[in-house]
Amino acid sequence: MKKYLLSILLLMVVSFSFAQKERPMNLPKLDEQTLHFGYSLGLNTMDFMIRPSDRFLTQAIDTIYGVEVGRFVGFNINIISNFRIAKYLDFRFTPGLVFGQRNLHYKCLKKGDIWRHTMMIESTFIDLPIQFKYKAARISNWRPFLTAGASARIDMASQKKIKPEEYPKIRLRRFDVYYEIGGGVDFFLEYFMFGIELKASWGILNDVVYDGSQYADYFKRLNSRMLIICFNFEGGKLDFIRKHRK
Repeated sequence: MKKYLLSILLLMVVSFSFAQKERPMNLPKLDEQTLHFGYSLGLNTMDFMIRPSDRFLTQAIDTIYGVEVGRFVGFNINIISNFRIAKYLDFRFTPGLVFGQRNLHYKCLKKGDIWRHTMMIESTFIDLPIQFKYKAARISNWRPFLTAGASARIDMASQKKIKPEEYPKIRLRRFDVYYEIGGGVDFFLEYFMFGIELKASWGILNDVVYDGSQYADYFKRLNSRMLIICFNFEGGKLDFIRKHRK
């Protein structure tokens, strides 16, 4: 996850490098509002942090000697509720849905032959994140920010039971808790605030459900990880909507 953290830091450094001339202040009262709303659209990549069990090399017939993770691009959509705590600190609740996919590529020895198999894992998460947002002072019509928080996620696509003929599939935990850190830049446009946020998310719980199969026993721990880039739209003006209805 070091490269994820470096990406967040790079985003912050790039944001500070923008030079802007003095311009009229857009949405000057937005930060004074106790509560405002919006929505977020984003892209994500998911993977696993794998810790193999010490027991997997003792399997007699079909020995798993390695598992790799294949990553794909997914998407997410969230609703933003932003509560102002202090001048530079907000509390945010952003429920939504996260769609993504990860593959587990098994490398096995089967009766002396090398055998490869891919387990495709498609996930649909109900996402319930809470976070604190620390904002810098506005520089004309933009500002950088940092976020930190946690999220509870429920995977609606997880399987309740794996049939023997479906091995080497494994069952994954339906519920997990993540901690998250991120950063980005808010741009105050004429009619709404547009934000770009990059955040990394680490699962805390072991995702494997041990059902007696050697394919589950291979894993001592299997923790989810996620990298998300969000495009946030907040605090729009009703006057803009009325103007374009006429």
